[in-house]
Amino acid sequence: MDYSNHVRLSPHQLNAGNLEGAAVYGVDDRKVGKIDHVHGSGMAATVVIDVGGFLEGGAKPVAVSIGDLNVIRDEGGYVHAVTSWTKDQLKHIPEHRD
Repeated sequence: MDYSNHVRLSPHQLNAGNLEGAAVYGVDDRKVGKIDHVHGSGMAATVVIDVGGFLEGGAKPVAVSIGDLNVIRDEGGYVHAVTSWTKDQLKHIPEHRD
């Protein structure tokens, strides 16, 4: 994916309103999940990513620090996140329970 025209969200934009529902992409620009919900805001936020789902069965929610993601807005205004983790690596994180 060409990220040259994408803009990184500022810390004050890292909130539930901007992040919930955003796709998360990992290695080789493969979709690894989506942000289900957010605890907190700014650089102190924790995001819960639903990993897997659809043909793989139920999605597994895992919690990660917002600092582990590069959250960007594309030319169309859509927010998504990029991480260096693979889907398999995220699946090995303990399941998040609210």
